[in-house]
Amino acid sequence: ASPVGRQRLDIIESTHDGFILAEEDMKMRGPGEFFGTRQSGLPDLRMARLSDVSILETARAEALSLFQKDPRLENPEHHSLAKELARVWQRAGEWS
Repeated sequence: ASPVGRQRLDIIESTHDGFILAEEDMKMRGPGEFFGTRQSGLPDLRMARLSDVSILETARAEALSLFQKDPRLENPEHHSLAKELARVWQRAGEWS
């Protein structure tokens, strides 16, 4: 294996924590773009720092809770979120 490949294998052997694996992968190759149109390098828009893991975990938990209660975002208080998600996903389809 190449030195980078060996480093990746060492990380995989050292942990089974997906957050740590993802964080180490981003450190090594860069986070790429949000929807994966570019596979490596620095993003055009920085969405979060690697040090924001606890904030991202909290946001993920809140999002999961919201979608468990209202999976189709049909409640009136979720209308603007539903519209924004539709806009983002439509735009993502234009990139592929």
